[in-house]
Amino acid sequence: MYEHFFQCPHCWEEISMLLDTSVRKQKYIEDCEICCNPLELEVSFEDGELVGFSVNNLEQ
Repeated sequence: MYEHFFQCPHCWEEISMLLDTSVRKQKYIEDCEICCNPLELEVSFEDGELVGFSVNNLEQ
């Protein structure tokens, strides 16, 4: 697991998420731990190293 810190595009607070390094490419939706708004995450790993990360807000 890899802990990654980023800013929520809804509330602008810094949050962290644990990312699974065993899956090379991931795309999923998870709620912000501060404001509970949905976030669409796209994550890429190569050899256990984070090589791509993007977060987009989802309109409700």
